[in-house]
Amino acid sequence: MSRDARWKALLELLVERGRLEVEEAATELEVSAATIRRDFDQLAEQQMLVRTRGGAVVHGVSYELPLRYKTARHASEKHRIAEAVAGLVAPGEAVGLTGGTTTTEVARSLAVRSDLSAGSPALTVVTNALNIANELAVRPQFKIVVTGGVARPQSYELIGPLADGVLGQVTLDVAVLGVVAFDVVHGAAAHDEAEAAINRMLCERAVRVVVAADSSKLGQRAFAWICGAELVNTLVTDTAVDQETVRRFEEAGVQVMAV
Repeated sequence: MSRDARWKALLELLVERGRLEVEEAATELEVSAATIRRDFDQLAEQQMLVRTRGGAVVHGVSYELPLRYKTARHASEKHRIAEAVAGLVAPGEAVGLTGGTTTTEVARSLAVRSDLSAGSPALTVVTNALNIANELAVRPQFKIVVTGGVARPQSYELIGPLADGVLGQVTLDVAVLGVVAFDVVHGAAAHDEAEAAINRMLCERAVRVVVAADSSKLGQRAFAWICGAELVNTLVTDTAVDQETVRRFEEAGVQVMAV
């Protein structure tokens, strides 16, 4: 296992459990305790965790794993979700994409669609995610519009009032939201309030709103509210979603696609 892969795995375990002991991590990753101690020390220097005697704890009370350290958890589910979401987009439409691992997969699925290989433009993509804009900018048939704002290192998203000037002047056919939580009562949410505000504005500028979220995020709550469930037209999730959750969303007027 490479150091990068090991660090991603360690941080994922740390987010799940809140605390990790050296011996525990060494056993799970099948490496030596000395290697884990060195990893913990180096990650602590980057302020990715807090070192403790014999282990480490998450950095801060409300912890969000930065995008660059996220592993391929639920990778197959996210890929299926992304392909299904991409299939909801018609050629020539204007699409808003928020940041996140699932929406990044949506962007990649759009990029390889054969019916979007040509056009002027084949698709207009409005995003506040620098990594998504970077991946799609090499597609000359796509018109890429990037909001202004200040880059947020955890998610590569541009946030703040500078984005308002761009989003206030566009109209979208569809906004695709990547969320950390989506609940019938509490709506869609993110970790960061400034990020949520930009995502909310994308929703308000769109004719229809699609939430792309694996089933682990459903029925959950997060700090920063994006929008209520009544604003969401379609939820695309994986087949692990339980039927009671599906029923509640459908009763709230949300079409559920489980793929």
